[in-house]
Amino acid sequence: MKNATVLRVIVIGAIAIIGMIIHQTYWIVNTWNINEEAFNKKVTLALNEVAKSLATRNNANLPSRGLVKKQPFNYFVVNIENEINPYFLEECLYREFQSLGLNVDFEYAVFDCNSNEMVYGNYCEYSPESGAEIEPSDLPKYEGLTYYFGVKFPSLPGFLFGKMWLSIVFTILLLITILFFIYAMYTILRQKRLSEMQKDFINNMTHEFRTPISTIGISADVFLNHPEITSDQRLFQYASIIKEQNQRLNNQVEKVLQLTKIERKRLSLKKENINLLELTKIITESAAVNASMKKGSIRFDHQNEPIVIEADKLHLTNVLHNLLDNAIKYCRQIPEIIIQLKEESGKILLSIQDNGIGINKDDQNRIFNKFYRVPTGNVHNVKGFGLGLYYVSKIVAAHQWNIDLSSEEGKGTTVTLEIPKSLA
Repeated sequence: MKNATVLRVIVIGAIAIIGMIIHQTYWIVNTWNINEEAFNKKVTLALNEVAKSLATRNNANLPSRGLVKKQPFNYFVVNIENEINPYFLEECLYREFQSLGLNVDFEYAVFDCNSNEMVYGNYCEYSPESGAEIEPSDLPKYEGLTYYFGVKFPSLPGFLFGKMWLSIVFTILLLITILFFIYAMYTILRQKRLSEMQKDFINNMTHEFRTPISTIGISADVFLNHPEITSDQRLFQYASIIKEQNQRLNNQVEKVLQLTKIERKRLSLKKENINLLELTKIITESAAVNASMKKGSIRFDHQNEPIVIEADKLHLTNVLHNLLDNAIKYCRQIPEIIIQLKEESGKILLSIQDNGIGINKDDQNRIFNKFYRVPTGNVHNVKGFGLGLYYVSKIVAAHQWNIDLSSEEGKGTTVTLEIPKSLA
């Protein structure tokens, strides 16, 4: 994954996370305020009814306004301007709170004008089985009133949170999502760093291989041209094997280096006018030697007129060699390969058809992926790194050509290069 792509994912993800956090925070705060406001209204209504019950019991009148005064920290003061019976008060508070569904613990105190102090009444629990020891509060006085009582709700935060369980669940899910995103980004960045280290290691390694490979190649040529080696059949065979395997290793190293350039978009095509007919003939003759080792054959069907295209000769040669090598390697029987070169409907079509093992439909969608190799069952003698067709697809794309693959499992494969005449 490119640095710019990773940066975009991080920035967009961070913006999305910040937006979700702001939205969730607003939702929770707004829900809390709504529930608290509803609670205050119910408490005010209940306390008004309690005040009326106390006034009726004492045959007294209530103040015309300012009956219930909301104080900070969940504290309410009720001014009734007449004497208060604390036992009757507690009974009325229980009754009115329950009638409005306010099943929340509360405590109350009555102001004693003789001592000028708040006389603590009781802590009233709706869940006495909890067994928790409750410390009585010191309810504050309210200056300017003579006969009044105060009610406080110490467990109000827990009561309101209980009303917000759905919001809390969604908040927890959001936090889990954020943590998962952070972990995913950490994993992606870590894998990216490891991937870059791996690429750098492979690039350095392949570059370091070039010098010894070149030295081995020169040494093998010296051996092959020495009279004593050429006169000894066994030594000449060994020297030929060294030369062949060294060339194979050199091709693999060059392929890795070229793929690195392609992935970093540093590939520069050196296009020139190429007679595709002549180039294909030369490559076909070279591949026919490998096919003959399996007692196979390659047939080249073509028109007699030359077909000239503009392409990078080195990369085009590698592409054709890769396709023919695959046609020969992936065959359990005697390979019979047909190459066709023709012009049709404003296109130049170069197809390579084999009678190999074929490719099933699932693998056809991934055959051009990097490092992917078609499973061959119990056949383990097919060597490679899964880079050949990936390299082919990249070179074809760099030339702005098209490649088509048609295959049926057990009946062979046909790969066709489509070169538009406008790009030829």
